[in-house]
Formats: sequence, C-alpha cells, structure tokens
Amino acid sequence: MAIVEMISWWYTRGWNVFIQKNKSALSNTLDFFSMNSLIRTLFKPYRQISAEAANANSSLDIKFQMLIDRFISRFIGFFSRLFILITGIFIIIIGAICSLCLILSWPLIPLLPIAGIVLSITGVTI
Repeated sequence: MAIVEMISWWYTRGWNVFIQKNKSALSNTLDFFSMNSLIRTLFKPYRQISAEAANANSSLDIKFQMLIDRFISRFIGFFSRLFILITGIFIIIIGAICSLCLILSWPLIPLLPIAGIVLSITGVTI
C-alpha cells in the first residue's frame, strides 16, 4: 500500500511540486540579475562620484572635464551592465536547460534501481 501511495505521489503531486520549485529557482535567478533594471539603466552613468553639474559661471575647461567625466562614467556603466546582462542570460539559459532535463527525467528516476539490478545481473560494469 505504501509503495502505491509513493508512486501515486511521485507521478502526480510530487512532479508538480518539483516543477514549481524549478520555476521558483529560475524566477529567483531572474530576480538576482534584475534584468529589467539593467536594461532600463543600460546607458546611465556608473557611480558618478566626481561629475557634478556645472553652473553658468564655470570655465570652459571645467565644463569640458565634467563632460568627459560623465562620458567615461556612462561608458563604464554601459559595459559593466552589458557584461552582467550577458552573464545573466547565459546562466538563465543553462538553468532553464538543466531544469527542463530534470523535469523530463523525473518520471524515470524510480526506474533507476530496477535498471541497476538488471545491468548488474547482465554483467555490465562501469
């Protein structure tokens, strides 16, 4: 009776729980990399510490230096966010492929002990 209940749980509720946990893991990965925020702020400056706003009385040299500071800050921000985006996309794709493989192999896991016994009886070694 317990074996029937275990098999019943494995192929119904257990499979659904496993799928939901995989979805949650992918969702957490998306949230960790915060792709929406990275895309939205892709061209924003990166920690613009010294680039203050120039006022009307500032000299041309100061205004030019501030322009260059902002440009470098945006350049660094763009490439750092782009690197994180590419890394995040790669990790999400790898995670989705692994999750799909695990979800598809879920029904076969209870058969592995039987396959192991059959292989050992037939003399297959690793």
